[in-house]
Amino acid sequence: MTVRTRFAPSPTGYLHIGGARTALFSWAYARKHGGKFILRIEDTDLERSTQQSIQAILDGMAWLSLDYDEGPFYQMQRLARYHQVADHLLQNNMAYYCYASKEELEEMREKQLAAGLKPRYDGRWRDSKKTPPTDVKPVLRFKNPLDGHVAFNDLIKGRITVANSELDDLVLLRSDGVPTYNFSVVVDDLDMQITHVIRGDDHVNNTPRQINILKALDASLPEYAHVPMILGANGERLSKRHGAVSVMQYRDDGYLPEALLNYLARLGWSHGDEEIFSREQLVEWFDLSAISRSPAKFNPEKLLWLNQQYMKIADNASLSELVLPFLNKDNCDIIKGPDLQAVVDLLKERVNTIEELADAAVYFYRPLEPSDDLKSLHLTMDVKPMIIGLMEKFHQIEWTRDVIHQEIKAAAKEYDVKLPKIAMPLRILVTGEVHTPSIDAVLALLGREETLERMNRGVGSFK
Repeated sequence: MTVRTRFAPSPTGYLHIGGARTALFSWAYARKHGGKFILRIEDTDLERSTQQSIQAILDGMAWLSLDYDEGPFYQMQRLARYHQVADHLLQNNMAYYCYASKEELEEMREKQLAAGLKPRYDGRWRDSKKTPPTDVKPVLRFKNPLDGHVAFNDLIKGRITVANSELDDLVLLRSDGVPTYNFSVVVDDLDMQITHVIRGDDHVNNTPRQINILKALDASLPEYAHVPMILGANGERLSKRHGAVSVMQYRDDGYLPEALLNYLARLGWSHGDEEIFSREQLVEWFDLSAISRSPAKFNPEKLLWLNQQYMKIADNASLSELVLPFLNKDNCDIIKGPDLQAVVDLLKERVNTIEELADAAVYFYRPLEPSDDLKSLHLTMDVKPMIIGLMEKFHQIEWTRDVIHQEIKAAAKEYDVKLPKIAMPLRILVTGEVHTPSIDAVLALLGREETLERMNRGVGSFK
């Protein structure tokens, strides 16, 4: 048997963290077993589905490199197939038209609630001999078995059993002919020969209904694995404040896709105590049995730490390509500054994200004016002679980090001050910042001409 998994998002919004993790688990399981991973867009919610959301899903999948073998398939392009299967069920007395109006159904629901009963369709048109009304467009309902039970072995949650008496006759086709989720997903999984349905556990209650439809179609059942939801760090439902944003927002905020993918894999799944691993290792180690039955908690700080680890080992050329758009947006002229890869190499271990890397690199490509507080604190008249003396030396020396360092040390000795007394004013003059890498490394990269120009311009700031 060839393993076939699928990711089937509804295009009613962006690809969020929960959806991306589900896609990752489905992808990893297929890759682990040499199977196929299928992408299906479930776009039957006509009011909420948008082309923009479809593109956001495709972009998110591409950014995370979750490559699919087949698809994307679109449900609205398969309406004829759903009608064919619906007609088969109707002709074999496994489905029927229901003419109950919205008002009737609402009245039925209110009475059931008032009686303390679970709201459910009462089957009034199931075997009705009444003449159908002409002013109501019917829906097509499935004849759910009235007795017995549905049982399946969830690969994460274990054995699940539901009595058929708990299930009502669900709608297969709406009055406009568009299939419902529970019907279209069954036909799709059947036609696409899905062997393993890996999805969020908000679908657990749908599974018995879908199994009954599959049995009515005399189809073999896939294996089911329902992944527990992701909660915020506070244990509550994940909100935007806690990370429930578009996957592409993480790209825009300067996260690396490898880091986010690694983090998503560890949300509810583990391989021993391994925290950092490659996609290849994930595929090698992945097993549904290692997914926790409890909800996972999203921890933004842990993701930030993980991203930092990936930043440290990332290729300088790749990071340079990623940081360039951020620098361009910040009005930096890269051509006139030092080699961007060298700047990246100097800064990458000090930052957590690409955005932070860009912020840290700005002063290499355009002068930053120090704040008045910094000027008054560090650019004092007693320091001015030291800076002027350094400028004279900087005109003559070999422009390497070691030589620059020796000259700064020599100046501190000459004026009988500790190294920071001269290094900090020099740093603020040249970069406008307090926190930078070692000032000798910064100046070596910045270059003699730019360094002297900035020092000369800043000499008038001493008070």
